[in-house]
Amino acid sequence: MKGLLRKETGIFVLLVVLCVAVATMNPRFLGGENLQNMARLIGMYGIFSIGLGVVIITGGIDLSVGSMFALLGVLLAMMLTEKHMSPTAAVLATLGMGTALGALHGFLITKVRLQPFIVTLCGLLFYRGIARFIANDETKGFGSAKGFEGLRDLATGTYLGLPMPFIILLLLSVVMGVVLHRSVYGRHLFAAGRNEDAARYSGINTPRTIGSAYVLSGLLAGVAAILIAFYTNSVSPSSHGNFYELYGIAAAVLGGCSLRGGEGTVVGILLGTVLLQVLQNLVNLLGIPSSLNFAVMGAVILLGVLADQLLSRRAASR
Repeated sequence: MKGLLRKETGIFVLLVVLCVAVATMNPRFLGGENLQNMARLIGMYGIFSIGLGVVIITGGIDLSVGSMFALLGVLLAMMLTEKHMSPTAAVLATLGMGTALGALHGFLITKVRLQPFIVTLCGLLFYRGIARFIANDETKGFGSAKGFEGLRDLATGTYLGLPMPFIILLLLSVVMGVVLHRSVYGRHLFAAGRNEDAARYSGINTPRTIGSAYVLSGLLAGVAAILIAFYTNSVSPSSHGNFYELYGIAAAVLGGCSLRGGEGTVVGILLGTVLLQVLQNLVNLLGIPSSLNFAVMGAVILLGVLADQLLSRRAASR
């Protein structure tokens, strides 16, 4: 626990220093509009990053999230604009499909005993291909969102000056914080991630526990898919959600989730998400070529993994 607190403190200090530096170089960083836009993105990215963090805590990985956004976004747009389903039914169907895909991943990983990397890599390819096939490779959208303005407002609206996605993230973070850090189920997740065999011998149903992590990730991906689709109002099946899974993984790793499993906190994942968005904002405000976005993200992931390795070795040597 002390190690995790040190990681969180370190990432918080780095975040403060980075914010001060960006604000000094470009005062627009502290502008109301910029802060609102950044909070909106933090909300959307943070939701699915928490799901990915839960999976990483169990020692797994999920590479399919970005392609899930494309598939779920296309289906959501078609349900609302072409099938004229009620907003409630369309949302429930989208969340149900995200949960079902997560359950499929969990089944293949825990029952068929396939590697998480292989299962979710196949999902990355399969869901993107299905999305392109269903949409005939055409971009889908919601137009003026007539008839389902409430859903659009969840993604683009504000409440008491705060963007709705950010408020949703805060609510989900409280719930997931209790689930992970204040419940028996949460202790089982961490135990399965640290040592699956030891957890099983101690009486924990490890297949069910690990499988449920992917179900949670799928559900949170469904929530984020709805918000992202309405935020962009343009779901191109070939590019929508591209590399989003890397943002989530980077946020979790930066926030203290060890890729070996058994470590991580909701607060840390949130700090990692904020740090990534501040870095993205820095790239935009300072006029750095957007083509360097992925280079920045790759460097951040590498530094996070290196820091995790160094801390682990230091702890082992004591």
